[in-house]
Amino acid sequence: MPRPLANSPKPNEALVQPKFSPNRKLIPRTYESLGDLVISVAGLLKPPERLTVSQAASKYRRLNNPGSYSGPWDNTLAPYMVEPMDELTNPSLKAFVFVGPAQSGKTDSLLLNWLTYSVRCDPMDLIMYSPSMAAARDFSIRRVDRLHRHSPEVGERVRKDRDADNKFDKQYVNGMLLSLSWPSSTEMAGKPIPRVALTDYDRMEDNIDGEGSPFDLASKRTTTFGSFAMTLAESSPSRSLEDPRWISNTPHEAPPTTGILALYNRGDRRRWQWPCPHCHQYFEGEFSMLKWDDLGDDVSSAETVRMVCPKCGQDIHQNDRHEMQQWGVWVKDGMAIDKSGRLYGKPYRSSTGSAWLKGVAASFSTWKILVETHLAALREFEQTGNEEPLKKFYNTDLAEVYIPKSLEFERIPEHLKARAEKFCEDEQRVVPVGVRFLVATVDVQKNMFVVQVHGILPGSPFDVVIVDRFDIRKSKRIDDDGDAHWVKPGTYIEDWDLITEYVMERSYPLQGEVEAGRRMGIKLTVCDSGGKEGVTATAYNFYRKLRSENKHGRFHLVKGDHSPNQPRARVTYPDASKKDKLSAARGDVPVLLLNSNVLKDSLSHRLDCIEPAKGMIRFPDWLEDWWYKEVCSEHRTPKGWENPSHSRNEAWDLLYYCLGACVSKLLLCEHLDWNNPPGWAAEWDKNDLVHKADAPQRFAQDRISDYDFSKFAARLA
Repeated sequence: MPRPLANSPKPNEALVQPKFSPNRKLIPRTYESLGDLVISVAGLLKPPERLTVSQAASKYRRLNNPGSYSGPWDNTLAPYMVEPMDELTNPSLKAFVFVGPAQSGKTDSLLLNWLTYSVRCDPMDLIMYSPSMAAARDFSIRRVDRLHRHSPEVGERVRKDRDADNKFDKQYVNGMLLSLSWPSSTEMAGKPIPRVALTDYDRMEDNIDGEGSPFDLASKRTTTFGSFAMTLAESSPSRSLEDPRWISNTPHEAPPTTGILALYNRGDRRRWQWPCPHCHQYFEGEFSMLKWDDLGDDVSSAETVRMVCPKCGQDIHQNDRHEMQQWGVWVKDGMAIDKSGRLYGKPYRSSTGSAWLKGVAASFSTWKILVETHLAALREFEQTGNEEPLKKFYNTDLAEVYIPKSLEFERIPEHLKARAEKFCEDEQRVVPVGVRFLVATVDVQKNMFVVQVHGILPGSPFDVVIVDRFDIRKSKRIDDDGDAHWVKPGTYIEDWDLITEYVMERSYPLQGEVEAGRRMGIKLTVCDSGGKEGVTATAYNFYRKLRSENKHGRFHLVKGDHSPNQPRARVTYPDASKKDKLSAARGDVPVLLLNSNVLKDSLSHRLDCIEPAKGMIRFPDWLEDWWYKEVCSEHRTPKGWENPSHSRNEAWDLLYYCLGACVSKLLLCEHLDWNNPPGWAAEWDKNDLVHKADAPQRFAQDRISDYDFSKFAARLA
């Protein structure tokens, strides 16, 4: 082997540059032969290794955490991080977003292992943004410098020049540059860079100097690198819920917030699911699945914690979690997984990958610690009213959006929708099993009738189930073009005849008897008689018309009454003839006055009930999101129930109309003997309202004009 010249560096110093001094003359390094030069730089000429980020971490990362874990990086400790790590080199993705709790290993896995991969396997410039300059400096000292110190295979690649390794810039012998920065208009502008990472994203401003979000500004720096570009954002969520009445459109959609969860919604929305050790069915672990015994103190209570499988109901203990983690799978939105671990379905497609890990799955925390923290935060709130510990627990420990206690009194539509039941496979309107009779309620609008049909089930108090909801918009009045006019309830009494045809004479198939089976008619229809101009007069006249046809027993007018200290429901006969001889109220039309605040209080409690035969409100699965928003439109204030946003509230009003009719003397549901009821409230086989599909309803009135009196006379003779 040729020997180097006398003034040449030692072999292990071939890459070391002399420190710069203005008074020092640089001496060029010389080699005896070309072979010596090649040998000295052979390490730089090695081709990159074909490793994934997780594989590079296993090979090159070393951890030194006294009192915790020290040794080689072990992917089995947090297996949920393997896929997110490896997706950082997926050429089909432009970005990756990870939402996770503290003690999940997300920062070490995503940022430091990505750096390890970049240094050892695929050198490209990388910039890491922290929320502030101080945070960037701390990240450099506590994270990056320790990585270099405890992982020799990475640290040896750092250049030894005086200016090549400072707090905010790290240069490596392979030409790669690591920059540690923070969000600002100047720091996020500049030359293109292929790889960008943002840590603790929710601690950054949403808008950087009016130029846009940190994520969008960072992504713009990578656009010129094509399939090599990658933008990473990771954080636990800390932003407030934008809309407490939000209802998810897909199973994996995050609530409407800004920050990291908004970025998560842009992506393919992966959730970590693991198999139950008993039934082997996959599910996503939630804090609500943890159960514990109340033993008087937080520590003792937390020691009894276990998870209840949502599939089989068996208890799962903490020591089962590690094995469950090894079989865990990231499931994209739109997909599902069977008990053998096979994914099926059509995934939500996006050029951004995103994953959301819940706190119960965090490997470096325990369920016992979670329960202790929760109980301590809850106790502080109860004693002082301070919600900050609870907010920190939900955001940091569980990686979930915190709903303030002040909003718990506001009903959230999503929670109601989650209780929906399937009564018929094809979403057909049917009478669910157990319903004894039907009550229809009508809300009169300017240009339509809004109709809701309810089934009443026995119980103490009685249950209510939604059977149908529809609008009557078009009248039978035809314009010159042959099109139907809009309904005008305040103008045309003939438009009210549509209630008779489309509501009072309506019937529904019984559950399980849809095909040519039996049907149930409507026992009572109640209709709003006030509100819009002209409605009261036409409503009264319609009732008089029904009375002339002997159909008024199946129809009744209602009106809300805000007067305090009044019964829940009382029948009155409005009479304004003494004041105005032309008034529609002449003391001959009964109106059911409903104490709206009292009945709405009752309805509110019923909506919270989840036990059958205890006053529960039940929902069919065909109801759409807007219906649940209508039910949650009003809020209780010291003045009573109000609709501050003036949003649509028909579902809410129609439900309380139904309750008012049921507790009134019209039906007396609270006093019915359900074991020996009247015929219209009996079980299906004995019910007067139940008839064959091709048979007329038993309570329908015969038309006098259609009756053959000759047969009657012949029978008398």
